[in-house]
Amino acid sequence: MSFGHGGPQWGSGGQNQDPYNEGRYGQDPYGQDPFGSGRSQYGADSGTPDWAALADASAARARRRRWLMIGGAALATAVIAGIVATAIVTSNKDGGDTASGKGDTLPTAPTLPQDTTQPQPSFSSVAPLPPPNPKDFISDRKKDTAPLSAEGLFPGKKLTMGDGDRVYTKGATSRTGNCASVTSGVLGSVLERHGCEQVFRATYLKDGIAVTVGVATFENEAKAKKVVQEARGGIAPLPGAGVPTFCKGGPVCRNTYNSYGRYAYFTITGYTKAKSVTAGDTKAYRSGDDIGEFTFRQIVRRGEAQASAAATAPAQ
Repeated sequence: MSFGHGGPQWGSGGQNQDPYNEGRYGQDPYGQDPFGSGRSQYGADSGTPDWAALADASAARARRRRWLMIGGAALATAVIAGIVATAIVTSNKDGGDTASGKGDTLPTAPTLPQDTTQPQPSFSSVAPLPPPNPKDFISDRKKDTAPLSAEGLFPGKKLTMGDGDRVYTKGATSRTGNCASVTSGVLGSVLERHGCEQVFRATYLKDGIAVTVGVATFENEAKAKKVVQEARGGIAPLPGAGVPTFCKGGPVCRNTYNSYGRYAYFTITGYTKAKSVTAGDTKAYRSGDDIGEFTFRQIVRRGEAQASAAATAPAQ
């Protein structure tokens, strides 16, 4: 072979060019791009590789391999699940204790002992006693055993009544076992006749009007009621401790009589300046009624206190 003039040509246009050799790395012999891109694998005009085409081809091959792997894994999982399910069913059949068989059989009831030494609950058929009635304690001397004094019946130095708009100043207080000595008219004899035990007195003052209240005790409620039914005259006024003499020397005063339980209580109301109380004198009447109501409440509270103490006392 000669490399000089007249020898075979190795460049473009040679007569002995191998079309298949050129088609392998150049243009397709059938005029088509084997990758469908319309270009030669390595380019139409030069020997520089087409890196974008190579990358696309590599990515396509990677996707195919990934989908093959995913499909294989899914198939393997399905096969394993089928094997496990078959094993479970086979195990249930072999054991002879299926779910339906368990549901048909109930556990045997435990045998209860015929005799037991354990304590059994008991319920009393006796109804509980009602709470004590407060009035019972102040209706009979045998039950009314709480300490009793003038200060206990009439505590403090002032007395407020109504909505707080009527405030009375307390004057003198006293206690005596000679019931007739602190009365006027026939009231003393009535007290003695029904067995008066003692009399407690206190006087209250407001706006020139004085009220003395007297509380007499008896053996029981029946005697106190008799005194009120037969009462005439009144309780004697008690001046002192800032309260001047009243209801002396002619002025007319107002007397009241009441009882609750074994207690009878009386009021006398009058002016401190020689003025009579008339039927239409609302100020004097209100003052006497306020002191009478307060005394009633004090007697009721005495019964409530003793009833409460009895209800909470331990059983004997």
